[in-house]
Amino acid sequence: MTTIMKAKEAADLVYENVKLQVDGWKDEGYEPRLAVILVEGDPASAYYAQSKQKIAQRLGITYDLYTYPVEVREEEIIQQVARLNEDAGVHGIMLELPLPKHLSASTIVNAIAPWKDIDGVTPSNQRATITGEAGLYPATPQACIQLLKHYGYTLEGKNVTLIGRGQTVGLPLFHLLQHEQATVTVCHSRTKDLAMHLGHADIAIAAVGRAHMIQPNMVHERLVMVDAGINETVDGKIVGDISPEVATQVQAISPVPGGVGTLTTAILYQNLTKAIRLQKGVQ
Repeated sequence: MTTIMKAKEAADLVYENVKLQVDGWKDEGYEPRLAVILVEGDPASAYYAQSKQKIAQRLGITYDLYTYPVEVREEEIIQQVARLNEDAGVHGIMLELPLPKHLSASTIVNAIAPWKDIDGVTPSNQRATITGEAGLYPATPQACIQLLKHYGYTLEGKNVTLIGRGQTVGLPLFHLLQHEQATVTVCHSRTKDLAMHLGHADIAIAAVGRAHMIQPNMVHERLVMVDAGINETVDGKIVGDISPEVATQVQAISPVPGGVGTLTTAILYQNLTKAIRLQKGVQ
């Protein structure tokens, strides 16, 4: 029978650990604080920002949401980032995406202090992801690996087929898999025979952003699959990169929703605790 790798239990364990750390810091008079910048215009971004706020409240983390109108000037946001960088009482900064077309996400992200960048997207943290040095790594790639480990699937020495090489998930995940001593094959839009690569894989991770791209005739019964795809269908449903029919054809698979995305949010708060330790000079 196929193992469905739901993430709630793994996420709850992360939240439990975060809450213990937050409570300990509060006992010392230290108040963890997260600042989130939201530009209006994307309902999904507003929903995610509010969802993270509810989780922060549950964890005892102060959550400051800075909301700007869609016509905001880029300089105004960068000035706000600079103030947050300099504020020792703020320990993490997040920029909700996507942004209106007149704003440059990379310019704003690059203005965030690396030690407060809990999304792990600044150049300094991207470099740390590659080298394995101390830093804040992107949450979704971490979630893929942590979910596998939670279900007892080790990566060392395993053949991993990674489908997708995007800047947000695929590329940083490639480097994190290397740190885990996996043998990684990266497939993409120019790959001629994806089924062949999947046929040689012990583990496959889909991070393409194409709904139901992976079909049952491309997989095998020993394969463990992680679906990091988030796609919205015409009727408003959220689906992954892997067809639901694949579930009966593999050893294990993560669902969408309820899989990687659930754990990603938890790891953002895990990154916040790591950011605090970095700022306090404690590894």
